[in-house]
Amino acid sequence: MSQIHILHENAPWVEPLRVALAGLDLPHEEWFLDQGSVPFDRPPPHGVFYNRMSASSHTRGHRYGPELTHGVLNWLEAHGRRVVNSSRALYLEVSKLAQYAALNRAGIAVPRTVAATGREHVLAAAKNFGDGPFILKPNRGGKGLGVRLFQSTDAIADYLDSPQSVEEAPIDGLWLVQEYLRAPRPFITRCEFVGGRFLYAVRVDTSGGFELCPADVCAVDGDICPAEAPSGNKFTVLPDFQHPILDSYGYFLRQNEIEIAGIEFIANEAGEVYTYDVNTNTNYNAQAEAEAGVALTGMQAVARFLGDELAKTRSAVSAVAAE
Repeated sequence: MSQIHILHENAPWVEPLRVALAGLDLPHEEWFLDQGSVPFDRPPPHGVFYNRMSASSHTRGHRYGPELTHGVLNWLEAHGRRVVNSSRALYLEVSKLAQYAALNRAGIAVPRTVAATGREHVLAAAKNFGDGPFILKPNRGGKGLGVRLFQSTDAIADYLDSPQSVEEAPIDGLWLVQEYLRAPRPFITRCEFVGGRFLYAVRVDTSGGFELCPADVCAVDGDICPAEAPSGNKFTVLPDFQHPILDSYGYFLRQNEIEIAGIEFIANEAGEVYTYDVNTNTNYNAQAEAEAGVALTGMQAVARFLGDELAKTRSAVSAVAAE
């Protein structure tokens, strides 16, 4: 009997999905892809395969998780298996430059960005932004890790000469120097999509820094991902959110074979909207959902969607078998 297969490398992040799937009595198993092999010499099992590989896997000691998962996804897709968040989605997950290029093709504005590798090239890139301020971030990041705000090129030069820059160096060697967008108030907006459809938006307080992962497990330890803003939980669900950007996001997701994602944008002082991150391994904050009284939580929506896709897949397999 076919089932739901969850491809991931972070067990705590999957726990809310396990609960949601169990609540719907949906059969599922997990493929923990930190290391392993891809059996290209035989077909994969039937079912629905949900890709939850994260760009930040290397921070948990799973350096080659994305590469292994990319091989697995190509194997699955070669055999026509139902994959949720395809190999294309994973490609965008692990490269912000690829995200920005795809967003631009969809007509969505992104912050001005220059990519560079090597100290002198990073400094030269920073000088393109004048006196500052500007953002320095890794091309392959995750959870806002390694994202820093600098006020001048002298400050970034000091950072690049420090041991900390070595510890935070991008895993793919590519730094992004980006314009700093000053918002009237310190928050960004994250739009959650499940099955390609808008679910709800989340307002995220940025006054505490750039590490903005909404996962409940991140809230446990501030050293991992600080989820507490000065005024309390930094995440506020906006269930009735409306914005013209949502139609553009829907188009972007369809063009890039992404079905489940959180997309983040910021509005500057002039009200201009810039999209700066697409997270295809999206997580949800249960406290914020409870406070907003949402009828369907993020993980419940994901579980329902996966269950519907499993039913379709089983019907298709049965139809082929009956021929």
